[in-house]
Amino acid sequence: MVSAYTPPVQTLIDELGRLPGIGPKSAQRIAFHLLKLPSADVARLAHAINDAKDKVRFCERCFNVAEGALCPICADDRRDATVVCVVEESRDIVALERTGEFRGRYHVLLGAMNPLEGIGPEQLKIRELLTRIDAEGITEVILCTNPNTEGEVTAMYLARQLQPLGLTVTRIASGLPVGGDLEYADELTLGRALEGRRPVDDG
Repeated sequence: MVSAYTPPVQTLIDELGRLPGIGPKSAQRIAFHLLKLPSADVARLAHAINDAKDKVRFCERCFNVAEGALCPICADDRRDATVVCVVEESRDIVALERTGEFRGRYHVLLGAMNPLEGIGPEQLKIRELLTRIDAEGITEVILCTNPNTEGEVTAMYLARQLQPLGLTVTRIASGLPVGGDLEYADELTLGRALEGRRPVDDG
């Protein structure tokens, strides 16, 4: 089918549509919004994207986003290095930090297990988590993956890997809606979920 748009516009729509959570209609709306903006605004957005891509990397220890070798949390000696909270993405750290309930460190998996999309343990930062246990004297791992199917499968897999190491392995408590994402949870609900974490039964 022939596109109703000129090639540059169609290419813009196609590229926007590749972003997570952006469907065809949203891609069109964003594309035409960008076309209506002054050139200076579009240039500023393009610069922000390029600047972030050039300057931001993953923390060498926990894989949170960082500008240097370590993210600010890993570089903070006041954090409890013996307790590590495992999350799927860096944005989940932002949600947890808003609660003010957690003073340990984090480990970002950079995703969750999803066989249908070809994402298994090898595609996640699980091996790197296991190597941190002895090196950093970690005694408790809190599994804070999302309360959806992929998050639960990932948490159970991690529990089976971690429990033989003699660690305390806990899972955030219920109270978060099943199928939801941590980043959308309010601070009170997330704080209570952290406080009420429970041991994991790998059953």
